[in-house]
This record gives sequence, structure tokens and C-alpha cells, in this order.
Amino acid sequence: APAAADDADLSSQDWKAQLKLPPPDTRYQTEDVTATKGNEFEDYFLKRELLMGIYEKGFERPSPIQEESIPIALTGSDILARAKNGTGKTAAFCIPALEKIDQDKNAIQVVILVPTRELALQTSQVCKELGKHLKIQVMVTTGGTSLKDDIVRLYQPVHLLVGTPGRVLDLTKKGICILKDCSMLIMDEADKLLSPEFQPSVEQLIRYLPSSRQILMFSATFPVTVKAFKDKYLPKPYVINLMDELTLKGITQFYAFVEERQKVHCLNTLFSKVFPMKSFS
Repeated sequence: APAAADDADLSSQDWKAQLKLPPPDTRYQTEDVTATKGNEFEDYFLKRELLMGIYEKGFERPSPIQEESIPIALTGSDILARAKNGTGKTAAFCIPALEKIDQDKNAIQVVILVPTRELALQTSQVCKELGKHLKIQVMVTTGGTSLKDDIVRLYQPVHLLVGTPGRVLDLTKKGICILKDCSMLIMDEADKLLSPEFQPSVEQLIRYLPSSRQILMFSATFPVTVKAFKDKYLPKPYVINLMDELTLKGITQFYAFVEERQKVHCLNTLFSKVFPMKSFS
């Protein structure tokens, strides 16, 4: 038995030794990402292939929002989470999503909704990088792109779909995007997704999901409009609130009321004060 344990330890070290790690991140980190409980990613019993992607992405240990949300999401509970941008929020939901997907099941099992094309592309890239050692197919679909190309792609295996609500709903209504096996719906920037522009599409989309679906909502702000949605679709969510203020520690925000025609002059004046040796045009 001791020999077997030693072999297991050696094997464990072997896969770590073969990782292609990026250079250490030497940037200054604030309490927003350093005030952790001391957990490690391996504490969550994630697939080794997923751990490899996490470490090769440059993540050394979970940030506070990841510590709070990953283990809860893995249990299947709904989550309502408030966390600042720039604190590892995207990985906080991508990691449990990738862990819970059955690679051998040819079906959309996770949908991540975001309000913009740019965020959809960014989020799908994070999923692909974290899951690069897994056999998980990630697709991104947003308005303003070829619907025909998306239809063709959906006839091929897709496990995780990232998109904007209108486009995903359009494909679902057409019977191309099949969500009967989708057990997890993730809403990033949920406050924007519940604006009048998107909320009707989001609610229609939920009707296509199985009744046992899990919903994870992440946002920096939760306006009053979120409460009605939460009461209807997340009756007993696990609530995470890591917000004492909106901005990251060490960053101070200012705003100035100016006329439209004064904006460029205002920016030039500000930049000349911050960077006196440079000119801007």
C-alpha cells in the first residue's frame, strides 16, 4: 500500500512537471484577489485535464469569488453572485461549467448568456483555454453574424454555447439549438441581461430548459429589477456578495459633466496633467 501511494504521488507530480506554465504574473494585486481562504484548485476534485488548463492559463490558486462559487456551483445549487470585474469572475463560472459537462454526451449542456458580442468572444476564449485538454466543444453565437454559419455549426457537436440572448433564442425557436439536455444556464452581467432590451428573450429561453436546470447569475450590480426575476426563477439561490464598493481597491473613479463638443478637449486636458511629456491628438 505505501508503495502504491508513493507511485500515485509521483504520478501526480509528473503531470504537473509537464505543464507549459506562462511566466509568473508579477503585477501588483489588491485585496480583491488576494483576500482568500487559502484554498487550492485541487481541493475541488476537478478533472485532471481541467486542472491542467487552469494552471496553464496562469491561475495559481482560486480568487475570492472563485473560492465562493466553484464548490457551490458543483453541487448544482443556483447562485446569485456580486463581484467586481477583474477579480476572476469569468473563471468562477467557466470552471464548474467545464467540470460538469459530460464529454461523451453529444448535446448542449451549458449555455452562457452575455449582453455583447465582445464579451461573448472573450468568454468563449476563456472556456477554450481552460478546457483545452478536455474534449469539450465550445461555440459562440451573437447577433450581427451569419445565421447560416451558426446553423451549420450546430449540426456538429456542441457542449457549451456562449451567446447573446436574441441570437440563442432565434436558433432555439428554429429547432436548431436543442436545449432539452442543458442543465446549466449562466448569466454574466446579469443586470444588463435583465434590462428591457434582453429580459423578454432570457425568460423565453428559460422555458426551453429542463425544469431541473441550474441558474448562475453574476454581476457587479443588482438593481431592483433583478429581485422579481430572482423570486420567479431562483427561489432559493446561494447568495454571494463580495462587494463593498464597485471599483477595485487602489482605483479611484471621477466623472465630469461636459457638453458633447467639450469631451475631446476635456480628455486632452486630463491627459496633459497625467502624462505631461506626451501629446494626444
